Amino acid sequence: MIKNHSGQPIPLFPSYEDLMDYDKTAYAEVEQFLNEGPAWRRQHWVWARDFLKYTGRNKSEHTFLRFRTDVERFLLWTFLYKDQPIDEQRKKDILEFADFTWAPPVKWIGKKTIGRFDIIGGNYKVNKGWRPFRYKIPKGDYADNEKLDTRRYRPSQATLNATFAGLSAFYNFLIQEEICLGNPAQYAKKDCKYFIKDAQVKEIKRLTEEQWDYVLVTTTRLADETPSYERTLFIIACLKTLFLRISELSERKNWSPIMSHFWKDDEGNWWLKVFGKGRKLRDVTVPSEFLDYLSRYRRSRGASPLPSSSDDSPLVEKIRGQGGMTSRHLTRLVQEVFDKAYEEMKSDKGESASEKLKEASTHWLRHTGASMEVERGRALKDVSEDLGHSSMATTDTIYVQTENKKRAQSGKYRKV
Repeated sequence: MIKNHSGQPIPLFPSYEDLMDYDKTAYAEVEQFLNEGPAWRRQHWVWARDFLKYTGRNKSEHTFLRFRTDVERFLLWTFLYKDQPIDEQRKKDILEFADFTWAPPVKWIGKKTIGRFDIIGGNYKVNKGWRPFRYKIPKGDYADNEKLDTRRYRPSQATLNATFAGLSAFYNFLIQEEICLGNPAQYAKKDCKYFIKDAQVKEIKRLTEEQWDYVLVTTTRLADETPSYERTLFIIACLKTLFLRISELSERKNWSPIMSHFWKDDEGNWWLKVFGKGRKLRDVTVPSEFLDYLSRYRRSRGASPLPSSSDDSPLVEKIRGQGGMTSRHLTRLVQEVFDKAYEEMKSDKGESASEKLKEASTHWLRHTGASMEVERGRALKDVSEDLGHSSMATTDTIYVQTENKKRAQSGKYRKV
């Protein structure tokens, strides 16, 4: 039985870089929290620290961030509510944790993304506004943050899946380290009552052809008027036409996208070498029409129209400073254009036609490009390989949308 506890949760783990060089004296509040519990509390923290370091080193920093959230919540629940070592927990205990994540205490839920720690006097102080859970407002919803009722918080199916994936990975790590004998999270997921068997028509987050036209026309006009927007035009063309994730254009610790990653084979076909999810390299086909956008961007940088095999300049270059750009900065550039395209389309076509542009994120461009290619009749296998999907079944979800559109059209003419 979960006991009622008034303990206030605090963040347990800093960023990947700071965790790799963790200094106990700099995190006095975390150390105090660990010391005030039973001895196994610190041992659990060490297990989780080793797991997260392993994840960041062998997977990616993005995976580290995902798993940090899930493992941190699990440890806080274990410390402050369950009060039972995780190597003694079984399937029923994980299901109790699922109950907790479905409706966490209101004081555990925040309304904004807030950093875990503030640096004060060279030390890391717990940010008092941080909470383990966040009531996320859908993009495009301009409701007043303060009026949101956190009691309405419920995790999405994707969040539940991520929670069990994080816990299962953590337990698998503990099994490999010969700390735990089994993985209760793996078995608990099958019996979790909050999962819904979904046979719905799934809405792929993408733009219509008309909405995409507004984005492209708006960005092109801005680039014609202001040279700095040439970079934004190139970014948007990459995301939509080459099906790239925003992270695949960004500067990362273990990969720097450079111009020579565009390469031409013996038959004159152009390709782009991409470092994607799971630390996998793939080669994406580059259509002839895209080369016009590549040449345009390179000319704006004072370079030759097409890159050579020795061109080590950043794929997307900072206007001020050196090197490539972060995902956050790239996202801001794209979002600015989405907002401008939305305003123009709203003025021309009305709110209903333009509404999706208000909700759109950078990842929508990848979905938009892939969906349009499938609808054009390109082989699903070829689209799947350009997307970097490990299974063609993943890509098939896009194809299904095309069939559903046909079903919706035929359904319009049913008689009452």
